[in-house]
Amino acid sequence: MKRRSFLKYTIPSVIIPALVGGFKLQAFAGDPMVHSLLSTAANDRVLVVIQLAGGNDGLNTVIPIEYYADYKNARSNIAIVESKILKLNGNDKTGLNPGMLAMQQLFNEEKLAIVQAVSYPKPSFSHFRATDIWLTGEESNQILNTGWMGRYLNYLYPDFPVNYPNNTMPDPLAIQIGSVVSPALQGPSFPMAMAISNPDSFYKMLNEKHLNGDASPSLDQIDFIRQISEKTDAYSDVIKKAAQRITKQSDKFAEKGKNPLSDQLKIVSRLIAGGLQTKIYMVSMGGFDTHAKQTEVDDTSKGAQATLLQKVSEAIYAFMDDLKLQNTENRVVGMTFSEFGRRIKSNASGGTDHGSAAPVFVFGKPVQSGIIGVNPLLAQNAIVNENIAMQNDFRAVYATLLTNWLDVSKTALPSILQPNFDLIPLIKPA
Repeated sequence: MKRRSFLKYTIPSVIIPALVGGFKLQAFAGDPMVHSLLSTAANDRVLVVIQLAGGNDGLNTVIPIEYYADYKNARSNIAIVESKILKLNGNDKTGLNPGMLAMQQLFNEEKLAIVQAVSYPKPSFSHFRATDIWLTGEESNQILNTGWMGRYLNYLYPDFPVNYPNNTMPDPLAIQIGSVVSPALQGPSFPMAMAISNPDSFYKMLNEKHLNGDASPSLDQIDFIRQISEKTDAYSDVIKKAAQRITKQSDKFAEKGKNPLSDQLKIVSRLIAGGLQTKIYMVSMGGFDTHAKQTEVDDTSKGAQATLLQKVSEAIYAFMDDLKLQNTENRVVGMTFSEFGRRIKSNASGGTDHGSAAPVFVFGKPVQSGIIGVNPLLAQNAIVNENIAMQNDFRAVYATLLTNWLDVSKTALPSILQPNFDLIPLIKPA
């Protein structure tokens, strides 16, 4: 079995819990000489990536008020009543789902950018394939074995995991809340991140001593497992110390267990404020595959999607409030993505089927607030297979965040995102 496949399918769920007393943890890092030479590593900026798994329906998330008649005609059973659409300051053509009051407030506070109709050429409608494309940054006819954030971290730390942690970079390069490190964080040989299996295990770790497990891998995988075990032990200590420095957080976070995304982002903010030099955090929330009963029959402003969007909205707002409380809001930018959008026309089950383009949210105090792109054009009589046309390539969003936020040089960018993509105005000028 190849090492990458062994890691992807075996390590996170089987080996790691035996290493750290049930706390599923993976940790990796890079090289000190390169770190000290690159200006990218010298800044203290952080990127937070939120995956909305399942394919969020963008047309009922960011609603084209200017084409409301065509929108209503295409979605007569799930269209949101125009009077209930949330209006945005300075824009009377576009609104938000009624569940997104907190995101409306962020937009009105000029801390939110909405990128319209994000996709890629020849999109896939398969959850698995589309997710791989978004996580790797590859073309739809291409297969890459590394993730876009993994390549960025490998650019900073090309010799990882040798001699890490060290005095120059004592902390994990990236952290994901989840049992398995995302392919987005996969480097050339190892994942460039560590994973915290869930919020409960995180808080349990803060009050536990480490237990030395005895893994029993075979053949040539044993050295690989030993490296993981060593990094796991080293990084769990620095994470505990960072978390224990923060004793008060925003009261806008949901009660524990009520909002899974809020629980995850509360940990992220705590670790940022606690002093970790970690560059990237990744969190996720599922449930967006709304083929049926997307809205309530008698009130389309409510239902499955509205509930999900409310949780996302409130979690991000609480996260932003906590960043302000911790005096770290100038250091953090976040983005959301889903593997695809949904069709223009709703189906007979009160839901929407797999589509292509959908909006992406980019949030943070350093963000250039506003709407990038225009409302998608809707045919007066949309047919069942009709999709929203792409306006922005998702890799243009990545390229902009890498260049204008994480300070990757334009000469180095093609090694992370192979083609050249035009940058879009997401980050305020320095």
